[in-house]
Amino acid sequence: MSYAETLIPPQPAPRAVAKPVTASRLIGYLLVAFWALLAALLIFTVVAGWDPDKFTHYGPRYLHGLWITLSLVFISVICGAVLSLPLAMARLSKYRALNWLAYGYIYFFRGTPLLAQLFLVYYGLGAFRPQMEAVGLWWFFRDAWYCGLFAMTINTAAYQAEILRGAIESVPHGQHEAAAALGIHKVIAFRKIILPQAFIVALRPYGNEIILLIKGSAVVAIITVLDLMGETRYAFSRTFDYQTYLWAAIFYLAMVEALRHLWNWIERRLTRHLKR
Repeated sequence: MSYAETLIPPQPAPRAVAKPVTASRLIGYLLVAFWALLAALLIFTVVAGWDPDKFTHYGPRYLHGLWITLSLVFISVICGAVLSLPLAMARLSKYRALNWLAYGYIYFFRGTPLLAQLFLVYYGLGAFRPQMEAVGLWWFFRDAWYCGLFAMTINTAAYQAEILRGAIESVPHGQHEAAAALGIHKVIAFRKIILPQAFIVALRPYGNEIILLIKGSAVVAIITVLDLMGETRYAFSRTFDYQTYLWAAIFYLAMVEALRHLWNWIERRLTRHLKR
């Protein structure tokens, strides 16, 4: 049996190899410098063109529009999530009729623009006013806010259904078999074993869908809903100052960044048991 009599002395770290300046790296540096210059010019423009009177006059309207946007997005996401669960179950169903009905719904609302769907709801359903009044639904569809909410709900429900379906299918089939081996009922196993794992998988796509819905909600301004973009259009029509749209972009960016950080925190919280 042999053993070491002397220890190997510590060796210096290897020299860092200088990376050559390639054409792609140079183009990257130029693009970063260009965007930094644009950001500096944008900040300078905002500071140089600051008008406290306009901000004081239209600031409350921006806050009101921000509240309308947040309420539209929040309610449509919740209602879309409720509607997406049966749609996802229908897509996973062995019954071909249910599967094809859910597939047709998802295919249509994912394949057409939200703006076209909004026009179909706002202008198209108005052609059926007598029938709507007969069943007591005209009070809902005559209001632009409700039409925008309905269009956003049925749109996001299609996306959320596909996200949920993919997440459920990603759960290993061994989880179903293990639950059945323990004598757990299928409904209880789905609710307490399969669905929680699927939600963790779907968490990031859900966040992306909400971000897209926040930015897509600006289309409701076209049907006279005074959301953030609607109030911005109103302010621009009175001042003809392009900075009104710049402030709207800052508000949208702030909402998206706040949601992104919140979603990162939720993801870290729910997946802490998966990290070593």
